[in-house]
Amino acid sequence: MSDLKKMYSTLQQDPFPEDLKLTLGDQELTFRKRTWEIDGETKGLRYGENPDQPAALYEPVAGALEVGGVKFIGAGQGLVSALTEEHMLQAGKHPGKTNLTDVDNALNILQYLSAKPAALILKHNNPCGAAWTEDGVAEAFRRAFEADRIAAFGGAVVVNRTLDLATAEHISKVYVEVVAAPAFENEALELLKKKKNLRILQIPGITELAELAQQPFLDIKSLSDGGMVLQFSFRNRILTADDFIEAKAEKDGNVFLARTPSKQEADDMLFAWAVEAGVTSNSVIFARDGVTTAIGTGEQDRVGCVLLATTKAYIKYADLLASKELEMSLFELKLAAIKDADMKAKLEDIEKRTEEARGGLPGSVVVSDGFFPFRDGVDLCIDQGVTAIAQPGGSIRDNEVITAVNEATPQVAMVFTGQRSFKH
Repeated sequence: MSDLKKMYSTLQQDPFPEDLKLTLGDQELTFRKRTWEIDGETKGLRYGENPDQPAALYEPVAGALEVGGVKFIGAGQGLVSALTEEHMLQAGKHPGKTNLTDVDNALNILQYLSAKPAALILKHNNPCGAAWTEDGVAEAFRRAFEADRIAAFGGAVVVNRTLDLATAEHISKVYVEVVAAPAFENEALELLKKKKNLRILQIPGITELAELAQQPFLDIKSLSDGGMVLQFSFRNRILTADDFIEAKAEKDGNVFLARTPSKQEADDMLFAWAVEAGVTSNSVIFARDGVTTAIGTGEQDRVGCVLLATTKAYIKYADLLASKELEMSLFELKLAAIKDADMKAKLEDIEKRTEEARGGLPGSVVVSDGFFPFRDGVDLCIDQGVTAIAQPGGSIRDNEVITAVNEATPQVAMVFTGQRSFKH
């Protein structure tokens, strides 16, 4: 093994103490470092964000925090931090920081999606594919994977129902690093364990996530000078479709009012807004029939989020066609097309159909984690065939944004969330 490859297999020596105490005023919280007995050794986190960063996982074990009359999540309510050897059904290459934070962010999203079987695939702490459906968790995973099979490579899969054999069969055909579920059917577990490096985590608390949805945790952002910013964690106010607010604005004595969404549009925006809680800002999400059709993450400007999402959607759509029809990725097809005229013709055909289908975006709804400061982003969404948009509202140009959806043919619906969903 080369020296470069060794850094990914070398475990960092954990220099952190067993206990951590945090005192806020007269309240004290006690945390204990989480380690596991694996292959006869005591092991903590494999490493941190990068292989050369030592890291430790701490679980709250004593004390309770109340700020401003609000009780925070604390001892006895652990999920990822409470994982024991019993829950680590297979350690594989036992987890590092990013493996567990991916799972944690999935739980952050799933707390708002308990009404239906749901599946999330996360990569670099962002969902790359998400779906929920009454057709079961296997179908939810299949749809989530097909939403972005490129980014799903090496990701973390988290579902909110017992993982059955049908789901395990889907998962076993692709490369992922982590699978987490509240429970596993025996046959499903046996199949997944054939991948020896796969981390398989059972988190029973997934079935109780809805109970935590409105209880905040202490969100700590560390600064590069050693300082800290403390905040209440984000709490989603859109828990049912009825929680959306009518999109209305006034300007120069005129009232601007958007179309009310249909039941399906409202349900899709409810789903997408839940997923939005786990997406790095600035961001927008396109979704249709309970599946993400595009996710634009981490852009500095709102219109850039839309451009990123739509560009990705076209690439993913063409890649899915290439995979299903030619059993190769889009990039493998492009490489083959350089020297093979037949492959070039196939590539041109797929690209043409992708353009005609507008990347599979028509019929989608869109949610935006911040308001649209100008109508340009909305106009771009409309150009891709979206039928409804949810956004926080509150811009001085809300009237222009509402005018944009009202001018669309057919008219596009819009609602306000009344809250922003930034995540940095």
